[in-house]
Amino acid sequence: MSSEQDKNPTGAPHDDGALFAPVDPFKVGIQGCCPRCGHGKLFNGLLSIKPRCSACDLDYAFADAGDGPAVFVILIVGFIIIGLVLWMQVNYAPPIWVYIVLFAPLTIILSLLSLRWCKGILIALQYRNNASEGRISGE
Repeated sequence: MSSEQDKNPTGAPHDDGALFAPVDPFKVGIQGCCPRCGHGKLFNGLLSIKPRCSACDLDYAFADAGDGPAVFVILIVGFIIIGLVLWMQVNYAPPIWVYIVLFAPLTIILSLLSLRWCKGILIALQYRNNASEGRISGE
């Protein structure tokens, strides 16, 4: 299913440093671009991955970020929101509806935005480091 330029002589996927200049995984991950060429789009919508790159024809079948992005988002956004809630409670002590009006939309927006960024970065790092599922030597 992957093209010949995605394989090296040992059969390992996407070791193509001679064909494409290396790109910064954090830059292309945040921009949502292809981890190989840096030009094609990685996402088809908000969080779903396209089947392949429109610019370099890289097959995105290797891309499996799993639950990693969600864990990072929960920890980072949760830390930020709870810190702001505690700061606001100590300094101003507003009624409960203020927290709901302010922090519910802020939590949703920060979570969706950072989830896309984290997913893009993890997929770009996965491509850059040739990460794959672990195998037992004998299979």
